[in-house]
Amino acid sequence: MQDLLLKIYKALFKSFGPQNWWPAKTKFEVIAGAILTQNTAWSNVEKAISSLRSAGVLSQKKLRVMPVNRLAKLIKPAGYYNIKAERLKNFVNFLFREYQGSIKKMFAIPAGRLRQELLKINGVGNETADSIILYAAEKPVFVVDAYTRRILLRHQIIPQEYKYGQIQSIFEKNLPKDHLLYNEFHALIVKLGKDYCRKKPQCKLCPLAGLIHK
Repeated sequence: MQDLLLKIYKALFKSFGPQNWWPAKTKFEVIAGAILTQNTAWSNVEKAISSLRSAGVLSQKKLRVMPVNRLAKLIKPAGYYNIKAERLKNFVNFLFREYQGSIKKMFAIPAGRLRQELLKINGVGNETADSIILYAAEKPVFVVDAYTRRILLRHQIIPQEYKYGQIQSIFEKNLPKDHLLYNEFHALIVKLGKDYCRKKPQCKLCPLAGLIHK
């Protein structure tokens, strides 16, 4: 499995090059983006982030005191804006309650404990928590998303019944514990999913065509 994963990684990197993911100016922006990207395209998240930045409120301190209805209006491009405003507030309240508003303090704890704490926040699931840990905290946790599942299923690498943790274990048990590798690999998987492994796949053009089942 290790050889197969590395072969996939090298093929994707050769085709797409470095993805420079996660695009953000601050750690908090990464966290906000991870929450906002739930059930929407990244282009919509960028509009919402830009809206927060233009309003001068893209920080935990500013969002803490902002009325939730105003926050919802600012992030409207991300969709489900009332729900996501509440989720951003939930995270910010957690950050101040447990870590005095310090992202640095929060990220100083081990990845396993951080994950457990993040998952207790209403609105933060596995993918969101792991995105925060990998892309903002820069700790080696592999992020699994819908693209990851779809690609592995279509190439018959996993059975249909595999859950999030089982898919994650395939990567974490067979690859070096390196957050830079996990970062790039996941970003490349997302690129593959968006461009080729869509709901209606472009299999003949796919960089993995013929690679896995040779």
